[in-house]
Amino acid sequence: MARRRFPVHRVLVAVAAALLSFPAAAEFPDHPIDFIIPFGAGDGADIEGRVLATEMSKVLGVPVVPVNKPGAGGAVTYTNVKDAKPDGYTVAWNSTSLLTTTNIGNVDYDYNALDQIGQVEYQSMPFAVRADAPWKTMKDFAADCRKSPGKYKIANSTTGSGTHLAAIAIATAIGCDVIHLPVGAQRRNATVLSGEADAMVGPLTGLIRLAQAGKIRLLAIPSPQRNPLIPDVPTMKELGYDAELLLFRGLSVPKGTPRAVKEKLADAMTKAAHSKAFMDLAAKNGFTVDTLGVDAFEKVLAAEDVKVKAIMKAAGLYQSEKGKKQ
Repeated sequence: MARRRFPVHRVLVAVAAALLSFPAAAEFPDHPIDFIIPFGAGDGADIEGRVLATEMSKVLGVPVVPVNKPGAGGAVTYTNVKDAKPDGYTVAWNSTSLLTTTNIGNVDYDYNALDQIGQVEYQSMPFAVRADAPWKTMKDFAADCRKSPGKYKIANSTTGSGTHLAAIAIATAIGCDVIHLPVGAQRRNATVLSGEADAMVGPLTGLIRLAQAGKIRLLAIPSPQRNPLIPDVPTMKELGYDAELLLFRGLSVPKGTPRAVKEKLADAMTKAAHSKAFMDLAAKNGFTVDTLGVDAFEKVLAAEDVKVKAIMKAAGLYQSEKGKKQ
């Protein structure tokens, strides 16, 4: 039997038509990205996150939309992002809370249940008292506190939070038995100003204006070096106390997000962090812009996780690894 022959050009046209019938894969990003913030509107984390999201929008060419999902010390946000589709369109504005909430047992997974994009910044968490308090220095407070164990109250944002752990580390270092008050980030400052609490530990971004207005006194910071915005405030190490814990902020995404997508987000994060708007905010509020890629940030997370675990274990707050999902 004779074979039917089709002209080559007709075959090529048919193949081209078939290929054109399938839509091309859209290049990331082609629609808005949700930028999930673990805390409520108006606090330091929210303000910093919103400026970063705005600047990332300019780099990526699509809206990066801040969405506040507070609750359980960050667990609501991290679980929301962990369970999201790994396509780069859901990003968490993380912080030290990524370590505290996974170690205290608010969730059944470890911090590495999410993929990381990188670190954006870090900031000090000063130990503060009311401006008219009798303690002029950290050593004054330490001496008084040791004389009256169980008397003084230190406010923090929530049990197991970064501010709580920093307060525990400070109290332990000065040999002082205190009462820790988990009053919430919105009420923390007010409790000291009203006298409900004797002292507090909080992010510098939330305390700097009160300090500049002469309403509170910053006695020390559990940081490796002094902060240039508050150069007269010593570190705990300078004073001879072993207490160090920084508050970092960065970006996380669902596990399994494609490498190319993560690289685009990391590039946008880095450019946004070094934008004039974000750098001006850093200079005004006292946090340090220090962008790190995934590998370097993973090392920071691992080192800080060791510190968090040690403080929690000493305070009886640590949740065993048993039963956690990786």
